[in-house]
Amino acid sequence: MSDFAYVNARLHAEGVALEDLATEVGTPFYCYSTAAMESRCEAFARAFDGLPATVCYSVKANSNLAVLREMARHGAGADVVSGGELARALKAGMAPDKIVFSGVGKTAGEIDAALEAGIAQINVESESELVMVGERARAHGVDAAVALRVNPDVDADTHEKISTGKVEDKFGIDLPHAADLYARTAAMEGVTPVGLAVHIGSQLTRLDPFREAFSRIAALVHDLRESGLEVRRLDLGGGLGIVYDGETPPHIADYAALVREVIAPLGCELLFEPGRWLVGNAGVLVTRVIRIKEGLSRRFVVVDAGMNDLLRPALYDARHRILPLNETAPDAEESPADVVGPVCESGDSFAVARPLPPLAEGDLVAICSAGAYGAVMASTYNSRALVPEVMVRGKVHAVVRPRQDIDALLGLESVPGWQEADTD
Repeated sequence: MSDFAYVNARLHAEGVALEDLATEVGTPFYCYSTAAMESRCEAFARAFDGLPATVCYSVKANSNLAVLREMARHGAGADVVSGGELARALKAGMAPDKIVFSGVGKTAGEIDAALEAGIAQINVESESELVMVGERARAHGVDAAVALRVNPDVDADTHEKISTGKVEDKFGIDLPHAADLYARTAAMEGVTPVGLAVHIGSQLTRLDPFREAFSRIAALVHDLRESGLEVRRLDLGGGLGIVYDGETPPHIADYAALVREVIAPLGCELLFEPGRWLVGNAGVLVTRVIRIKEGLSRRFVVVDAGMNDLLRPALYDARHRILPLNETAPDAEESPADVVGPVCESGDSFAVARPLPPLAEGDLVAICSAGAYGAVMASTYNSRALVPEVMVRGKVHAVVRPRQDIDALLGLESVPGWQEADTD
C-alpha cells in the first residue's frame, strides 16, 4: 500500500488527502490509486518479459469502467465470467482478441455475445457446455476457439469459498476425462480446441499448489501431443495472493520463475488472469466513526460502512488493516475494539478485538486493501444506496461512480396497477 501514506500526519492516496475527499463526496466511499495499479501492471510485465504472455485482467475483481480502462492502457485484456462483464470490457476499450470467457454457467445468449464480439477464446467447463458452444457457433457460421478448463484436483490451501481446483469444486473438467474430451473437441464442427485452462483458487500464499497444478497440466499437454493433438495456448489463471494484514505471499518474480521452469518449455502461448494482485492493494474504503459503544466486556467502534459495502470480512472471514486518516502518535496506547457497521446483521463486522488507537465519534478511518472484491460485491441490503468510487492520479481525482441517490434506488421498482388503484 505504498501509494497510500501519511503526509503531514494525514493519510493520502498519492497526492490527495483522503480527508479532503471525505469532505467532498461524503462517507463511506472507495478510493483507488492509479499509480498503484500502474506499478503492479509493470511489475507483472517485467516478470514475464521474453515469454509470449498476455494479461487478461480478471474483471470480477473490480469492474469499474475506469479501472478497466486503466488495465487496457497497460495492454491488458480481460477474463470475463458473464455477459455483463463482457459488455463492460468492450466498453472500456479492451481488445476482443485479448478477452477470454470463463465460468461454469454460460447461457446461450452469453455465448452468442462472445461469438459476435470475436473474443480470443471461450473456456469450456463441461461437455454439455461444449455442445452448446458448437451449436451456437454453427448457427453463427463461425468457428469458436475453445480451451478446456481442467480441474487438476489440487488443494490451493486457501479459504474454502475461493478454492476452485479440487475435485469437489464446481469448476472445470476432471483431469482423468480431459484428454478424451479434448480429442472429441478436435473432431467437432464449429469449435477448435486451442489449448487448456486452469485456475485453482484465489489469494494463494504458497507456490506449492501452483507447482502441483502446473505440473499436472504440463503432463496432460505431453499426452495430448503424443496423441497427435495440437495444444498451442495455456491459460494459467490467476490466484497469486496479496498482503492484507501480515501475509507473506510469494514474490511475483518467484511465481514467474516457476512458470518459466514448468510451463515455458512447452512452447505455448500463455494467458494469465490476475485480478486481486493488480488492484487489491490499490484501493481503500474510507468510513466515518458514528459512535463508540462501550459494552460490559467489549468496545464497539460503529462506522457508517457496512457489510453491504464491503462483504469480504463477513463472507470470507477476511482481515483488512484499519488505519485512522489522522496519524496517531507513536506512543499512543492501543486497546481492543470490534469495528462494526450499521447493517442489521451480527455478521456486519470488519474486525474483532482488534488493537486500535484511540478513536472518537466523527473520526475517519480507512479499511485497507479494498480495491478487489469490494465495490464490485456491494449490495443495497437494508436499502443502503451504493457508495461512490473515486480514482486518484497524482494530485487530481475523479468520481468514477457517484453515490447512488435513494430516489434512484427506489425508482428501479414499481408497484402493480391494482395496488395503485387501492390508493385512489
